[in-house]
Amino acid sequence: MHQFNPYARERYIAIDNVCAWPNLTRLPDGAIVAVIFNQPCHGLWAGDVECWGSTDEGRTWKRRGVPAPHESGTNRMNVAAGLAGNGDLIVLASGWTNRPELAAPGAEQEWRPAGLPASEILPAWVCRSRDGGRTWDRSGSIDFPPRAEGFAPPIPFGDIVRCVDGSLGVGVYSRNPDPQIGRHAFFLRSRDDGVTWGSPVPVAEGHGEPTFICPGGRRILGACRQRQLSLYVSEDTGVTWKNHGPLTGPGELPGHFLGLKDGRILLCYGIRHLGFYGIGARVSDNGGTVWSTPMRLVDLEDAYDGGYPSSVEAADGGIVTAYYARGVSAHTRYHMGVVRWRVEEASRRNAPVNWPSP
Repeated sequence: MHQFNPYARERYIAIDNVCAWPNLTRLPDGAIVAVIFNQPCHGLWAGDVECWGSTDEGRTWKRRGVPAPHESGTNRMNVAAGLAGNGDLIVLASGWTNRPELAAPGAEQEWRPAGLPASEILPAWVCRSRDGGRTWDRSGSIDFPPRAEGFAPPIPFGDIVRCVDGSLGVGVYSRNPDPQIGRHAFFLRSRDDGVTWGSPVPVAEGHGEPTFICPGGRRILGACRQRQLSLYVSEDTGVTWKNHGPLTGPGELPGHFLGLKDGRILLCYGIRHLGFYGIGARVSDNGGTVWSTPMRLVDLEDAYDGGYPSSVEAADGGIVTAYYARGVSAHTRYHMGVVRWRVEEASRRNAPVNWPSP
């Protein structure tokens, strides 16, 4: 049986040559699955949403299936994922129109070249697997009435969460062409175990890429992206929301919540400062009211593109965190990286130094 080393981190190139934007889910049988975008670019050409699995706590990964294969001239790349109440794996997947089928020679070396073709957001698919991500059906629907107000189709993001009333919830975001309205984050709900989704509630004006956690009772926490991560809280199972201020500094985004077995809440997030890219984390032991000093988990060296962490907890209390990176000095391709670490060790390593007084 693999064990975590309590005194050191383990870091892996887990899936090579993909931009990934990973979303991790722990399955009922103990395996970890990662839902990823399977191309080494920011959606510049056609690509699919794939599902990969690990049975050794994140050290090695094998491709299992394809929740959302692209249609001609499009890609599928934006996802939310999680478990239904019956244990099925659900993926909500959207993408973009007007994408070439093949990358131009050398295009994988370009991050965001000028002259992207005009495109539109694809309506999200509801994808469901009953065998741990190996086979998929695409049925169900998403009802998003804000489209009547000019909003684009919703882009899913983050984890699918289970609420105290038995419903499922997920974060989506959308843009409105009116600059006075702009981008909004919403909380979307399913009351039939992930088959149909609707009843969107606005959470955060001017924010995108929301991720949520239900720590207990009727309380739901949301981390929403703007220049930084802002904490939004609902005390009534997602009906109303209040802004509780920043969770991170500018350029430290987007985020992912994980409820730990001991009751604490872990927030991981990308650190996206030029010359200082990496993965950061904070912990709360009181339901999200107070958060620890930030910790730096991964140094992405001289990367200029990376982040988007997602985490699960191991049986022995260690943490498995996946992220993506444009490349690091020892491995210059896009990849999904994995770091296996412990909260206590990271806290010690990142503790402030108390220098003696002069």
